[in-house]
This record gives sequence, structure tokens and C-alpha cells, in this order.
Amino acid sequence: MAMNVQVRAQNKALIGIAMPTKSSARWIADGNNMVKVFKEKGYQTDLQFAEDDIPNQLAQIENMVTKGVKVLVIAAIDDTALSEVLQKAADKGIKVIAYDRLIRKTKNVDYYATFDNFQVGVMQASYIEKSLDLTSGKGPFNIELFGGSPDNSNAFFFYNGAMSVLKPYIDKGMLVVRSKQIGMGKVATLRWDGATAQSRMDNLLSAYYTNAHVDAVLSPYDGMSIGIISSLKGVGYGTPKLPMPVVTGQDAEIPSLKSIIRGEQRSTIFKDTRDLAKITVSMVDAMLSGKQPTINDTTTYNNGVKVVPAFLLKPVSVDRNNWKKVLVDSGYYTETQVK
Repeated sequence: MAMNVQVRAQNKALIGIAMPTKSSARWIADGNNMVKVFKEKGYQTDLQFAEDDIPNQLAQIENMVTKGVKVLVIAAIDDTALSEVLQKAADKGIKVIAYDRLIRKTKNVDYYATFDNFQVGVMQASYIEKSLDLTSGKGPFNIELFGGSPDNSNAFFFYNGAMSVLKPYIDKGMLVVRSKQIGMGKVATLRWDGATAQSRMDNLLSAYYTNAHVDAVLSPYDGMSIGIISSLKGVGYGTPKLPMPVVTGQDAEIPSLKSIIRGEQRSTIFKDTRDLAKITVSMVDAMLSGKQPTINDTTTYNNGVKVVPAFLLKPVSVDRNNWKKVLVDSGYYTETQVK
């Protein structure tokens, strides 16, 4: 009998969920999926979105600490801005899970639930490699590179994964970066912002492509891809005379899926947030029951203070050929949402 009371008491624990923004449909899905799975397990949740404002996210997490949450699940906006607030959490015995974005420069992060982010970059670049038939020695082709937000460690994993595939072709001259803008110092896009990506693509096109064709654009995120494609269409790409380059993406957002179906964006990477929610909840469950959460990586994610034990899920590449099978047949979207 006492055991049942203890389990019920534990299950009423309050879990704080700090998400970065509602401007990306992906984060709304993450938040909602977690709340759903936590509630099914009997937990209470406090879900907050910070609208990509760092002080706002800090205030939300401080508030969760004050409310007495047992665990914080955090997708950080700036992965080094949380050290002070996480020390306050640690002083109260609150556990911390970094959610899909590693939290850096602090010892006070217990686990990391994410996708294999290096592999995401590999898949994006492999799609370009296959589409341009680079393995058979075709080329040279012109490519431009875009990176994600420089305050987010995922952006570096995506970029490094992609460059592990692309750099040998760049070194051989089979891929040519006409702008010579290579490396995250030159290609990063603050806050993954589509308008910023569009503006940079406008500049690249007018400076380096008045008499040359862009054959591929490495884009790490769908919201940026849509901006890049707008820029390309603005100068006439997407016509029989000037075909659209191979533009990659990530997160399988609906505007990008519609773009893929229209034959503009070529691919995206799907990360099933339902699975990530389940993994995160199982980590919380284990921690609050005094057990070891299931992890499958204890080497990759050094946050500058410690290696954070992680569980990595597998991403899936999506294009015109398999979007229906991967996204509709699995119940992630309905066909009417996408069409």
C-alpha cells in the first residue's frame, strides 16, 4: 500500500518544459507531444515558449525553479546562457535534460535527448552528392553553404556532418563555392532566420552568379530553405531555362513539404518529435524512480565542462518519393495538411 502512495506522489511531480519559440512549427509539436506523454504518465507540466528571446527564456526557467519543478526539460536558445539559472536548479536538487540542443559550459545538465545531429548533416550533403551524381566524377558544380545559428551547438554538428561529405569534392574542384564563403564563421545564420538567409542569398546571387548557375545550396533548416528559395525565384530560378538548384532542409515543416511536392526544395530531414518526447519522458521516469535512464552515447557530447550522456534517435531523409510514406502513413501529418 505504501508503495502505491509513493508512486502516485512521484507521478504528480511537476515537470518544466522550456522551448525556444513558437515561430517554428517543429517546436510547437515538440512541446505538445511532451505534454501529452507526460500527462499519460500522470505528471503535471509547465510548458513555456520564449519566442527566441534569451532573457525571456531565463525568466521562464527561473520561474519554474521557484515553482518547484522536479525536472527541467530545456531546448536552449543560447546554449551557454543558462549556467547561473541551472546552478540555482541544482541547489534545489532539480534534474536537467537538454532537449535536442546541448546545453554548454555547465556541469548542471544530467542527460541529453536528441537526434544524431552529425548524421543529419551527412544526410543533407549525401542528398546533394546523389542528386548531382558526384560519385561518378560529374562536375564541376557551383554550391553555396549555409549554417545554422552560431550560439547553438547543433548547427556545428549539422555543418561538420555535411562537410565530411562535401569537402573532398570541394578539394578536388568538383564542387565550387564561388563566394569562397566556407566555415561556420562565414556561413552561420543567427536564430536560423529565414529572412536573414534570404538576404544573404540575394547578396551571393548578385555578387557571384550574374553569369553563373547555382547548382546546389546546403541549407540546414526548412525555414531558411524557404527564404533561400524565395531569393532564387526572385532572379528567375525554377523555370525550364533556369532550373532550381538542389536545396536541402530539415524538420519536415509543412511549407517546405509543399515546396518539395511543387519540385522546388528537394529534400528535408524528418525528426519524429513523438519519439523524442517518449525518450525524454522515459528519462524523467527513470531519474525520478532512482534508475539509470537508457542512453546510447557517452562520448560525443562534451559541453565544455563534462561529457553529457545522450540518447540519439535516427533522422530520416524525405523527398518527393517518400514524403507520403514517412509523414502521412505514420500519422505525423494528414494528407490535407500537406497538399
